[in-house]
Amino acid sequence: MKSAFRTGCSTISRSLNPNPPSLSALHGLRSAAVAPSPRSLRAPTFRAASSATRCCCSSSSSSSAMSGGEASALPLEKQFEDFRAQLEDSVVLRERIRAVVLEIESTARLMYSSLLLVYLSRPLPEVLDKSKAHIGTLKDNYSRLADILSECPDQYYRYHGDWRSETQTAVSLLAFTHYLETGNLLLHNEAGERLGLNNSQFGLDLEDYLVGVLFMSNELPRYVVNQVTAGDYDCPRKVLKFLTELNAAFRMLNLRNDFLRKKFDGLKYDLRRVEEVYYDVKIRGLASDEDSTGDQRSKEINDSEVVH
Repeated sequence: MKSAFRTGCSTISRSLNPNPPSLSALHGLRSAAVAPSPRSLRAPTFRAASSATRCCCSSSSSSSAMSGGEASALPLEKQFEDFRAQLEDSVVLRERIRAVVLEIESTARLMYSSLLLVYLSRPLPEVLDKSKAHIGTLKDNYSRLADILSECPDQYYRYHGDWRSETQTAVSLLAFTHYLETGNLLLHNEAGERLGLNNSQFGLDLEDYLVGVLFMSNELPRYVVNQVTAGDYDCPRKVLKFLTELNAAFRMLNLRNDFLRKKFDGLKYDLRRVEEVYYDVKIRGLASDEDSTGDQRSKEINDSEVVH
């Protein structure tokens, strides 16, 4: 019965699949499923080669970028290295200039202390001799300053601010000394010669001279009061005439709204103070009637200032 059942199943299987695969064919299919194809073997090789190529390209591009960055950084570094050297040289030069300027400032203080004796009614020749004794020292210091500036030609105005204030003070002292001696204004070229600032490379700046003259005018009201106290009743008239002419001369200049302009505004107040002293002396009958025309001219100028 079992054999009959097996025979029936075999008959049904043949009827459904008349060409069944053999065992060798099944073995070949199993081998084909396990073994890789030649195409699948070649593909990884291509991907590996392409990835290696990309690595080489990226490394070469990065190395070229680094070399380009280093090349561009070299000029920048050299430029700032030059800047550093220039700034260090400038600092050293300013220190040398400052050392000389301190000596100029010290000499100017000594000169001013000598001129202060005029307010103590000391003899004028004695005051002038003590003041003039410092002019040679000032000139020597400015000569040293010129030698330092000769090491950097065409750099005058770069370092000019380091000695500007001291030069203005020196000019004011020279102008005051000159006025006490002559009664006139110290001219620009005369001030330059006394300080040794009379060449084109290292000269006396015009604004420094003008500010120095205005500084000098600040001393005249005090000088007038002291002279009147000492019995010199003609001094207010002389100083008033001088300041009136100086004020008229400054009005010829087109001054900007800066420090020089502010100092010029102070000249008007100096003139007003001297004028008040002069009128006070004249009312008391102590002043002479000499140069009444100049007094009238001074009054007209002051009246015009009040109107403006």
